[in-house]
Amino acid sequence: MQTLDKYLELFHKYRKQIGRDDLPYVKEMRDAAILSFQQSGFPGRKEERYKYTHLEPVFDGELSFDFQPRKIDYDEAEIFSCDVPMLDSNVLTVLNGFFHHPETEALISLNNGIIYGSLKEASTQYPDLVKKYLGKIASSNDEPFVALNTAFSQDGIFLYIPEGVRMERPIQIINLLLSDKNQIVQHRNLFVLEKNAEAQVIVCDHTLSPQMFLTNSVSEVYTGENANLDLLRLQNEHNNSCQVTNTWINQDRNSNCQHGTITLHGGIVRNNLRINMEGEGAETSTLGLFLTDKMQHVDSYTVIEHSKPHCTSNQYYKGVLDDASTGAFNGKIHVHPDAQMTKAFQSNNNILLSDAARMYTKPRLEIYADDVKCSHGATVGQLDEEGLFYLQSRGIAKDESRLMLMDAFTWDVISKIKQPSLRGRITELVGKRLRGELSRCNNCAMHCD
Repeated sequence: MQTLDKYLELFHKYRKQIGRDDLPYVKEMRDAAILSFQQSGFPGRKEERYKYTHLEPVFDGELSFDFQPRKIDYDEAEIFSCDVPMLDSNVLTVLNGFFHHPETEALISLNNGIIYGSLKEASTQYPDLVKKYLGKIASSNDEPFVALNTAFSQDGIFLYIPEGVRMERPIQIINLLLSDKNQIVQHRNLFVLEKNAEAQVIVCDHTLSPQMFLTNSVSEVYTGENANLDLLRLQNEHNNSCQVTNTWINQDRNSNCQHGTITLHGGIVRNNLRINMEGEGAETSTLGLFLTDKMQHVDSYTVIEHSKPHCTSNQYYKGVLDDASTGAFNGKIHVHPDAQMTKAFQSNNNILLSDAARMYTKPRLEIYADDVKCSHGATVGQLDEEGLFYLQSRGIAKDESRLMLMDAFTWDVISKIKQPSLRGRITELVGKRLRGELSRCNNCAMHCD
């Protein structure tokens, strides 16, 4: 209750600053969200969804709150530059939770109807469009951290692809954390793809200073009929960070969505993913790969809702854990009574490289239809000793043999990344990470030891 009261008091004390430019519907949404959060509170250890990730102590730490963009004196070009070769993308930067646009407009509208940029600016320029989707996909009643984000978040990224339009260049969202004090950041994204639209979105999370950062982000995604979305998140933050992500996706009839999360580095990471297949014939594929060492912790929670017939879902999650790191996977496939002819597959495989590493996995099927093809499975083990022996018998050193087996293990997920240049870069980063090298994918001055 003490931590809960802290955030309730904070919200009411700074209510005017938080919602200074809010439209009436946003104000109502914030008030409803803080009430929902007050009723639910922070999830405790006894709650099954958060059994292995207790986040309340982190939220109770000494953290700074910024309700308006804070001016930070730095040369962005010198501190950060994305170095993925051949990746031609529209780069959008979010600095400490606020859209950062020193040389561009806050919101860009193209001749073909595509709109992208600041969510805060979009809610002002296109209020009816934003109102139609914002808060309608991610429910504050079902997830306390969504409620907390809804109450406090002020900015993020908005992307709108109109009917029948294909976005040629990917959208690359770079979330940067840079501060001289410990800080909590809460930002929100809204991606909307209308009927027959197509887009690719890449989200990169980075810390650029050694302070403690706590991030609680929400992404709402709508894919219309026959729309096609490829959404990939790359997490690469230092050990003194905690990141909670909530991604909620609604899919309409015959839409296709691939969602991937690659966690290279981070202190505490909790990724919530919920996909609601609301239209018949929808297809979804979810990928997850995390690499941990030292005392790092990564927890993946997924829910795939099969609400209509003839839908297909595939989940591929893998983890490599070393030292005293821990991981968790809790995946649920929920097939509703009307969702006949469902095809659903779920797989979670993990490798422990030390005796101290721990992995907790719980794949689940909840099926209320009788004409379905569903399967799930999970493994937690060590590297194949016979495979190691075979490679060593061919003259390959033991350490290199271990790396070859781990590369092969992770490639099953990496190979499914659609963007060739990004797939190659992630392959390189994962290889460095497995070798214990610094896995930065930017030229920042921050070292994630």
